Amino acid sequence: MKLYGSLLSGHTHRVRLFLSLLNLPYEFVQLDMRAGENRTPEHLARSPFGEVPVLEDGDVTIPDSTAILVYLASKYDDSGRWLPREPVAAATVQRWLSNASGKIAYGPCVARLVVAFGLPFDHERAKGIAVRLFDAMEVELAGRRFALGEQASIADVAAFSYIEHAPEGGVSLKPYPNIRAWLANVRALPGFVPMQATACGLAPETI
Repeated sequence: MKLYGSLLSGHTHRVRLFLSLLNLPYEFVQLDMRAGENRTPEHLARSPFGEVPVLEDGDVTIPDSTAILVYLASKYDDSGRWLPREPVAAATVQRWLSNASGKIAYGPCVARLVVAFGLPFDHERAKGIAVRLFDAMEVELAGRRFALGEQASIADVAAFSYIEHAPEGGVSLKPYPNIRAWLANVRALPGFVPMQATACGLAPETI
């Protein structure tokens, strides 16, 4: 397998994390987004919107981080633990995946893009989305180790990266003990790999 992406991308980290949790070997190809390496004809053939990450697995090419998580869980997790089929659990996972592509992307992800990379988005709006999301997650995670309870799933993998790095976008995690406990539980999973941090945002002692 070959994974194209950026070490500073939370979308890429989701896939790197899951590949490591599944103990799957792969080759990582770092793309320089600032230099436009995601806009070359070669990469646009892999990902028509120039997005990262992209996974190549033999003759299969899959862009989009959440789609990749579903593919890897479906193909390589014989236990079914990461993408359960039980209706309520499956719906919960799908809801978290939807949040990863929606509220997480438009909240903590965009806030980090503004602070760390200077992109011209509405920082206050992004922080507001993040706070509303975190307020809801704090309630949902009360008494839960993971999104599904005691068992980790791709729901946790999809949500983790940008939420852990929300302080880089100026969104504090200090008011959210349940979220911080959940992040610690994900970090404790066998095979966990961290995401590269930037030097931007809130100081560590305020997180």
